[in-house]
Amino acid sequence: MKKISQNIFRIISLSFILGIVVSCSDKEVISKEPVDYVNPYIGNISHLLIPAYPTIHLPNSMLRVYPEREDYTGNKIKGLPVIVTSHRGNSAFSISPLAGDKQLSSVIPLEYDNEVIKPYFYRVFLNEDNIDVEYVPSYQSAIYKFQFSEGAPSFVINSKNGILKANGSSVSGYQQIGDFPTKVYLYLETDIDPERIDPFDDKTEDSSCLVMRFTENSRQIHIRYGISFISEEQAKKNLYREVKNASFDEVREQGRAIWNETLSKIKVEGNCEDAKAVFYTSLYRTYERMICISEDGMYYSSFDDKVHGDNGIPFYTDDWIWDTYRATHPLRVIIEPEKEVQMINSFVRMAEQMDNFWMPTFPEITGDSRRMNSNHGVATVIDAYVKGLKGFNLELAYDACKRGITEKTLIPWSGDKAGVLDDFYKKNGYFPALRDGEIESVANVNNFEKRQPVAVTLGTVYDEWCLSQIAKHIGKKDDYSHFLKRSLNYHKLFNPDTKFFHPKDMNGSYIEPFDYRYSGGQGARDYYGENNGWVYRWDVPHNIADLINLMGGDALFVEELEKMYDTPLGKSKFEFYAQLPDHTGNVGQFSMANEPSLHIPYLYNYAGQPWRTQKRIRNLLDQWFRNDLMGVPGDEDGGGMTSFVVFSQLGFYPVTPGLPMYVIGSPTFEKASIKLGEGKTFDIICSNYSPENKYIQSAKLNGVDWNKSWFTHEDLIKGGKLEFVMGNRPNKQWASDKASIPPSFEMNGD
Repeated sequence: MKKISQNIFRIISLSFILGIVVSCSDKEVISKEPVDYVNPYIGNISHLLIPAYPTIHLPNSMLRVYPEREDYTGNKIKGLPVIVTSHRGNSAFSISPLAGDKQLSSVIPLEYDNEVIKPYFYRVFLNEDNIDVEYVPSYQSAIYKFQFSEGAPSFVINSKNGILKANGSSVSGYQQIGDFPTKVYLYLETDIDPERIDPFDDKTEDSSCLVMRFTENSRQIHIRYGISFISEEQAKKNLYREVKNASFDEVREQGRAIWNETLSKIKVEGNCEDAKAVFYTSLYRTYERMICISEDGMYYSSFDDKVHGDNGIPFYTDDWIWDTYRATHPLRVIIEPEKEVQMINSFVRMAEQMDNFWMPTFPEITGDSRRMNSNHGVATVIDAYVKGLKGFNLELAYDACKRGITEKTLIPWSGDKAGVLDDFYKKNGYFPALRDGEIESVANVNNFEKRQPVAVTLGTVYDEWCLSQIAKHIGKKDDYSHFLKRSLNYHKLFNPDTKFFHPKDMNGSYIEPFDYRYSGGQGARDYYGENNGWVYRWDVPHNIADLINLMGGDALFVEELEKMYDTPLGKSKFEFYAQLPDHTGNVGQFSMANEPSLHIPYLYNYAGQPWRTQKRIRNLLDQWFRNDLMGVPGDEDGGGMTSFVVFSQLGFYPVTPGLPMYVIGSPTFEKASIKLGEGKTFDIICSNYSPENKYIQSAKLNGVDWNKSWFTHEDLIKGGKLEFVMGNRPNKQWASDKASIPPSFEMNGD
């Protein structure tokens, strides 16, 4: 009996350690604030590609850091970070503390243990030299606190690619970011005067690396630093403005309070602690980008390599719009509308500052990298506008969007002007593919990224639909008609025999032979982009009703959706993922790991079977988004994927950015309350609640029976209450008739 009890104890202990969910209770374990649920370690071990990093920062702040290592399993960290200049980028500068006489190097791998990470706080123990490290950030400055137990302290300060200089107890300088003109500047002070500061390379007066040395009785040392993209003097101003006269604990508590206020914009109740951890961690990740780089009313723009005044409108950058237009920007429209307006204004400023007045696609600290395909900045503009955000110049934004789509090449990963392939697209309505073995003849097609012709065509026709909607609002009737007609050009690639979007050559012939799972080479880029034909089959977010008609009606549409989840990889995992490394998080051919898939589980609603969406969403959340180290199925992309989790756990999703409505899924909490400002909230309430009751039995919106599987942004933003009665068996009649399905194409029925 004793042996059995010991085994049970071990199993329970192991389950606790591994974060395995044995059961969920709707009882609160302890009273927590939202920030207490954030677990930055979720997803820190990737399934295949890039892990989610445990970023320490304030919401949308210029200063972001995380331990620089391969992933959670990294044996050592590469010095202590100072600032990450790009989402998932390496740290600029590093600080390496040492005790006693050590052989120095410019970047010292640090053996570490007992690490603790909160959004606003970092703590780590450096084993070799017995140094306790704590860290707290502000928006443009931070404090490190070091506790030495033995030996004379010293710090190696490394700019990696720049110049540092010393002055008394301060160090200042810059690091150039890659081959770009962009520089990040540093001003750093210690609260104890160093015994001396030496260049790491004593052959030069200035150095890219300095060594600060302290006397042996210097047991506790604080390093305060500011960063800037403008100048060393501005970095010093940022430090003095934010943390110069603040204690470590004061900055820590301020950071905690800021995160609590931010995360409290959405309050959730019920479900287990793990579900809340997934929710609030996902919400925290949506605040990693874009970042505000205004400093005392000025900002450095890499888009023209100049310093500008911001005229009272903060400037934001670092946004991978291909990832974030789908759900991150729509989420911000709801909970941070003022910030979203500032970001759209930033997009327009970027366009004005670049050589061509083109809306950016991948704006970063170093400029617009023009990565991925399509030009989805237009979607952020129309989505914000039709949902009531008016604090930007719509006509100017339209001009930038139109020029970016019609004057810039559609070739992926290129910022060149339109050329022969774009002329073909404008004339024929689709981007042409090469046949197997055909040599690429267009010089600016990237050797690795290829043409991605189906992905480019589908992405661009959606962009053209977005253009048509803006044109309608600003009275450009000819543009409206022109782009609305062009937005139907997905018909050009729809193969009626297979009911897939199928690449065509320049002669209008389908590429054959063809396999929608495997054709297209590495990342399917010869024809699609990162995902295969099964995922891009559903990529017509602006006209789902027409897609259903093309597939033969509601029943066949649902049948094909189910077939996607039923179709196996068909190869060993190592073969499949060697070709399609972004296509992880699989349920059959569906990939939960990449953004083009995010809307797909909600498409059952459009065919009158919302119960299938309810089942699928809950299953996908349970399978792929968990409170553990591998709890993110693919590249998280700074809110690109986790915003899907936030929406889906609340119980709805913006399938079509640009249409002011949301498609209903399956709410995971007993109650959720979204703060809308001016004392208004939108509440989602579940009766007969339990985590297992995933199916909607009936609904009411503001006390009125609601038999639709969608609701409008106006319903949400004016405040109110959406009530569901839940059950563990589907009600297949709820929201199943034609009058109940979500609108498609245009809300007014055009």
